[in-house]
Amino acid sequence: MRHGLSGNKFGRNQTLRAATIRDLCRAAIKCESIQTTRAKAVEARKAIDRLITLGKDNTLAAKRRAFALLIDHELVSHLFNVVAPRFVSRQGGYTRIIKFATNRQGDNAEMVILELTERAPVAVAAESKVADAVIVDKKKADPKVAVKKAVAVKPEAKEKAKEKTKEKAKEKPAAEVKKAPAKKAATKE
Repeated sequence: MRHGLSGNKFGRNQTLRAATIRDLCRAAIKCESIQTTRAKAVEARKAIDRLITLGKDNTLAAKRRAFALLIDHELVSHLFNVVAPRFVSRQGGYTRIIKFATNRQGDNAEMVILELTERAPVAVAAESKVADAVIVDKKKADPKVAVKKAVAVKPEAKEKAKEKTKEKAKEKPAAEVKKAPAKKAATKE
């Protein structure tokens, strides 16, 4: 009888099952978002949550326990220095599972995205490349006016663009037309 046995076997023996979980954990910590099946994601989530909890502890013993599962020194240091500090204020729920609308083609397995809940901060450029972007509330604004505002371009910018195209045309001489050499008629022997 199977009383008290938890976890999914994935149709593998113990060593291959452990390797699958280890690889999913490594990928999730490295990439912060992975695509896998629901069953594998649920099992990997348990191990990832344990690893992040170890990362919050930040002791030598915790690093050794994390290394026992991850087997990569750089990944362990990434876990302890980059990933775990994001979750200091959180008491659990370090990962989320998002279901896809369609199943995997071939075996109809339920596919999900397993990702960390706290993402790395993304650097935003200081200046926007769009010069005259206008944000318009669609409910309040007249649609014709909104289109005119969004499309409006400064006349100075138009003049500069025309000047640049004229300069480029002057710099490039007219392409010389070369005649291809005439093909010799093949003679049959």
